[in-house]
Amino acid sequence: MTDKDSVLQLLCAALRTEGLLLRGGFHPEPDDDAPPGTATLLLVGNAGPEMWYAFEKGRRRGTDRLNDWTRRVLSGVADRFGAAAIFPFDGPPYAPFFGWARQAEAVSESPIGMMIHPAYGLWHAWRGALAFRDKLAVPEFQPVPRSCDGCNDKPCRTACPVDAFRDGTYDVAACAAHLRTEAGADCMALGCRARRACPIGSDHIYAPAQARFHMRAFLRNQPP
Repeated sequence: MTDKDSVLQLLCAALRTEGLLLRGGFHPEPDDDAPPGTATLLLVGNAGPEMWYAFEKGRRRGTDRLNDWTRRVLSGVADRFGAAAIFPFDGPPYAPFFGWARQAEAVSESPIGMMIHPAYGLWHAWRGALAFRDKLAVPEFQPVPRSCDGCNDKPCRTACPVDAFRDGTYDVAACAAHLRTEAGADCMALGCRARRACPIGSDHIYAPAQARFHMRAFLRNQPP
């Protein structure tokens, strides 16, 4: 490809076929911890249920975890566009995705610790990044007020049945213990109740099967 301005359009189209989104990008400085020689860093992620539908359709039954599928799909896209793929689940040390995300799009930290997007709310994630040696045009975004500043009630703070998000921290053990009880069936079936209480981005809420998948994966990684 010789027209650098067309790369983003072609890349967005390639990602959409897999239910993924280009989540912005920037031109890293030396202290941004990007791979050596990176002139452009583009973030890739998901919002809403579209990635889940692509994952369900394209996963290898019985063996393909979401991380495996992500690596296979995004590595293929990276090869096609001459980039290097970076994943947040590799490590340690883990790539500084939250710091990169703040430079790439208008996200901020929510009262329950998750990064909130002004359109997607809490129903999004970053799945990887693409490092290019060429300096490409990157999507521009205008800084906006923090999404949670205008929310007086902060229902996300009070929706958790075991108050796992008190004092701005996350009590992982209390959350996991609750999920293992009958009372935690609602969160296991539909996703975190605190997350669902947020009024922002409700149009992008995960599909029930997707929510169950993530909740079960979370619980499997917690000590009994």
